[in-house]
Amino acid sequence: MRAVIQRVSQASVQVDGTFRASTGPGLLVYLGVGRDDGEPDIAFLTDKIRHLRIFSDEAGRLNLDVMQARGQVLVVSAFTVQADARHGRRPSFDDAAEQDRAFVLYQLFCDALAKTGVPVSQGVFGGYMQVHAVNDGPICILLESRKAF
Repeated sequence: MRAVIQRVSQASVQVDGTFRASTGPGLLVYLGVGRDDGEPDIAFLTDKIRHLRIFSDEAGRLNLDVMQARGQVLVVSAFTVQADARHGRRPSFDDAAEQDRAFVLYQLFCDALAKTGVPVSQGVFGGYMQVHAVNDGPICILLESRKAF
């Protein structure tokens, strides 16, 4: 399971011209589910994202996690996060989970993150979305549950 985490001052998802989800200050998470992912991957990313200290404290140091910063999280499904672009010019998506399995794991991830107390909004799984974000920093972090990078 892979995630691109962006610290944002605001983010929203629009589908067919209609706003479907939004968040104020917090995190925008693009989540890609791999075909071999399971509950251990969900647990790893949930814990890592919940406790990732990328918000500034009173001294301006990145010392606070999303809850301490009173932030929210918007999770957007993005199978392209599983892309392998090491060879050729067209990315391969062979490592991405099949859509039905990915949906289940995406939902389990969102539920697990919400159970930690963080307010969680979701994009539209499998939908064509326009994601609007105002990056704060910018701070962008790549996470991979198998710790490949």
